[in-house]
Amino acid sequence: MSIKKRLLLSNIAMIIIPVLGFLIIEILLGYLFFVMGNLEPEGESLQRFMSYRLVAVIVLLMVTNGLLTYFVSRTIIKPIKRLNEAAEKIKQGDLDHNIQSKKKDELGQLSNTFEEMRKSLKQAKETQAKYEANRQELIASISHDLRTPVTSIKGYVQGVLDGVADSPEKLDRYMQTIYNKTDQLEKMVDELFIYSKLDLDRMPFQFEVLDINAYLDDIIEELTFQYNKITFEFIADKGQNFLVKADREQLHRVIMNVITNSVKYIDKEQAMIRIRLTEQDEHVKIAIEDNGSGIAESELPYIFDHFYRTDTSRNSATGGSGLGLAIVKKIIEAHDGTVWAESEQGQGTTIYFQLKKGEQK
Repeated sequence: MSIKKRLLLSNIAMIIIPVLGFLIIEILLGYLFFVMGNLEPEGESLQRFMSYRLVAVIVLLMVTNGLLTYFVSRTIIKPIKRLNEAAEKIKQGDLDHNIQSKKKDELGQLSNTFEEMRKSLKQAKETQAKYEANRQELIASISHDLRTPVTSIKGYVQGVLDGVADSPEKLDRYMQTIYNKTDQLEKMVDELFIYSKLDLDRMPFQFEVLDINAYLDDIIEELTFQYNKITFEFIADKGQNFLVKADREQLHRVIMNVITNSVKYIDKEQAMIRIRLTEQDEHVKIAIEDNGSGIAESELPYIFDHFYRTDTSRNSATGGSGLGLAIVKKIIEAHDGTVWAESEQGQGTTIYFQLKKGEQK
């Protein structure tokens, strides 16, 4: 029952109950005094009757008012008090106090809305704490990963200044190393910039409908030229036009990041990377499979985390920023897709990602 109806009934009861009570008192007292008591309604008997009637009416009004006040207090004031207590707890930073109500009236709805607000605030607080922890971890990881090439560059420059590179050949070698380390540093900063934009949802995407089959053909041609010691194999259903809605540039970044990561860990004499294209309901699935060293099962859930490297490469000996697969995940999620990995140590790793199908206009 709504509060409006409840208050209306309470006001009506404040009128009806005393009136009915007055009539009942009038009848009962009259019966007791003038029928059972055999008294005449005059003189002292009438005065006593009037006095008793007045006292009974006053008591009736007090009881009625008390009961109705208690009813209103229990159904209206008490929930408001609970809401006030909850607001005080939230003000003090306590977001664990549950205030959900089973009542269907306006106060029940208000309590449930307040409860939803509390949950949202708690979730926002937890998310903020998570982001803060990630930010601190990010800063620590950046400091660690940037220090290595910077220290190396500083050491080689100091060697040149101190005359350690005392021959043209040695000087060329030092300068080449400095250039390589600077190039590595530049790539790390670029990837960090890209990841930050993706993480803050500030990366612009230009979505279009792509024939992913032809698109991958072009990329494999590019990869074959770039990695001439690796055998690339492309498998797709013939006669199928795989259309996806994607950003051409960002999808290229995804595939290149996955391939670059695969190349680092291929330890076989006959290096091979296979790209498979399949159709799954309303999605197109792309699988990039290598015959590298594989990833331990315990590490597999974390390979898409930023700055994560498997134990065998934690010293950065393989190069890279540790952001490649984290960028892949961010880009695929921005496409409303999913990405995951399967791996077997000693056999290789397969990175899968799904993209929504597109329709040719």
